[in-house]
Amino acid sequence: MKAIWNGAIGFGLVNIPVKMYSAVQDSNLDLDMLDKNDFSNIKFKRVNEKSGKEVKWANIVKGYMLDGNYVVLESEDYAAASPEKTKVFSIEQFVQEEEIDSVYFEVPYFLEPQKNAENAYNLLLKALTKTKKAGIGTFVMRDKEIFGMIRPYNDEILIVNRLRFAQEIREYKELKLPNAKDPKAGELKMAISLIEQTSEIFDPTAFKDTYADDLMKIIESKAKGKKVKKSKEEPEESGKVVDLMAQLKASLESSKKSKKVS
Repeated sequence: MKAIWNGAIGFGLVNIPVKMYSAVQDSNLDLDMLDKNDFSNIKFKRVNEKSGKEVKWANIVKGYMLDGNYVVLESEDYAAASPEKTKVFSIEQFVQEEEIDSVYFEVPYFLEPQKNAENAYNLLLKALTKTKKAGIGTFVMRDKEIFGMIRPYNDEILIVNRLRFAQEIREYKELKLPNAKDPKAGELKMAISLIEQTSEIFDPTAFKDTYADDLMKIIESKAKGKKVKKSKEEPEESGKVVDLMAQLKASLESSKKSKKVS
């Protein structure tokens, strides 16, 4: 794996030099965009809007429009904006992980101690494991401030979970939500029974990304000249009044049958 950030974790007055690695990888198929007429690959070019000519990466700079003129930023400008944050993820507070709503979670990253930082790294790992706490703070990566949470993973490695800032979460008040009245007692009891009957200890390995595999089978089939059968499944009609109690009863029966089979 290739490190995407080199810096340090600030834990009180202790500095822990670390390297950061992406903890996830995409499982989607790498599909190319093609011209439907001759299947030629579609290429995206960086073009000067005035001259119409392609611009090399070496000649591209970033700028911000201010009062009708662009202010161009150099590499040293990004570092000068917040020099301490470009190299240090300073833990500002410790919290219980369950206090953070899942809506704030983004991407996870693995943390690896750099040379001679193993003892300090292990100290923070064991302390967080024992207290069941997570460290919250910010740092700068790729010219952007990152809000993150440091926590133990499997009790043997520290990871950073990138978090969304509060101002990034949209308001939902304008959406058409059901009123606050209580559902029918029988329906609620049945729904709770269904939840309890299908409750299990979370096992992430039980869930696989099968869509990409199924799509690959179709690709291989089409490559052999075979026709693909169209799916007959249609989404349920929107706005149709449904019998909730009947659906819940059927769901409970189906759940009971599947448990007997397994």
